[in-house]
Amino acid sequence: MVDATWGTGEAPRDVLGPVSSGPAFDDDHPPRADLIADCVHCGFCLPTCPTYVLWGAEADSPRGRIYLMNSGVNGEPLSDSMVEHFDKCLGCMSCVTACPSGVKYDRLIEDTRAQIERNHSRTPRDRALRAAIFALFPYPRRLRLLRGPLRAYQRSGLQKLVGRSGLLDRLGPTLKTLESLAPQLSGVPRPPRRVAARGKRRAVVGMLTGCVQSAFFPEVNSATVRVLALEGCDVLIPPSQGCCGALSVHNGRKAEAQNFARRLIATFERTGMDYFVVNAAGCGSSLKEYDVLLADDPAYASRAAAFTAKVRDLSELLHELGPVAKRHPLPVTVAYHDACHLGHAQGVTTQPRSLLRDIPGLSLREVADSAICCGSAGIWNVLNPGPAAELGARKASNVLATGAELLVTANPGCLMQIGAAAGGKIALAHTAQVLDASLRGLPVSALVKSTSA
Repeated sequence: MVDATWGTGEAPRDVLGPVSSGPAFDDDHPPRADLIADCVHCGFCLPTCPTYVLWGAEADSPRGRIYLMNSGVNGEPLSDSMVEHFDKCLGCMSCVTACPSGVKYDRLIEDTRAQIERNHSRTPRDRALRAAIFALFPYPRRLRLLRGPLRAYQRSGLQKLVGRSGLLDRLGPTLKTLESLAPQLSGVPRPPRRVAARGKRRAVVGMLTGCVQSAFFPEVNSATVRVLALEGCDVLIPPSQGCCGALSVHNGRKAEAQNFARRLIATFERTGMDYFVVNAAGCGSSLKEYDVLLADDPAYASRAAAFTAKVRDLSELLHELGPVAKRHPLPVTVAYHDACHLGHAQGVTTQPRSLLRDIPGLSLREVADSAICCGSAGIWNVLNPGPAAELGARKASNVLATGAELLVTANPGCLMQIGAAAGGKIALAHTAQVLDASLRGLPVSALVKSTSA
């Protein structure tokens, strides 16, 4: 198999060479041969795969990557170019939705990435960038330390000055991407440890505040708490909670993800919660797989399974409980974007749409090519700023074509990615914020202002 190398004018390379290491995979959960064999190479995944859509290279499609996994399982060594094709996968899981054979690509790519992190030596630059990312993003307290300087940068006018100067173009695409993704920050107090249900209590729920969500979208957490309380839930928010491990597990850092998972389980299993609510799609997809992540841990396997059974996306739980709070009219046209890790990875698509359609006056419009990722994909847009910008521009164009006043989605990464690509041409909101506005009887202007200011 030959790779038509993605990028700018490089010669095609053999995807299996050159090599500088031993066998591709060790014996610690390599991609399973039986799951690989489920792929019949039909090609249904191709038009839904973002990287295949971008480059048209077989090795950058799900079935092409499965072919490379099979080569590794059969003893081929792990080459730099093989790793590159695995790295270019966004992990959006649109192929899982599209596959008629039920191929568990999610399990295959996750196991493969864990193998890469153990068995492949990256370049010094790549190692340094990944080390910096994982020293910051999974730690809410460290992220919150950035809020003050970032707010000052945004409000002082320095951001606009830097943008006009072209300085970021000279400093490099990674820094430029990080700067463009940063949302406009507002001062929102952190939620209390416990919020009582309004009216009759129907459930006790633990709530994940998240890392990026708590630092850069605290208003989403506040809206989530209010909505849950108005719908009859006691909300438990232990301040000691940390990262759920989603970024780590999605990037092959399995041991790190397991440590985060153990700590989160230990924090919440003592609360007596009926459900564990998540308002970030990427986090939710990992939390629902804690039973798999900790299956080999005798001290946590059963605890992880019990925890996983309680995990619900916010829209999932609200739909399951049914509405009791009054919906006030919200006359606004909304384009709903399926966050990949909610729609593809969790299969939650009808619930958020149903909740939005139940709001009087709200008109819901669908986005063309909705299965194609916006390019955020956790930290993929930071590691691959050029291709991510192409996907972001494609998604933003389709969103704007709906003519909607407001884009609604359920993941902080999507809000940042599409917001940066849309360039302020549409207001943005999380599903929780729209529900909160309706339940509190806020005018559309307040919602649009709060999400676009």
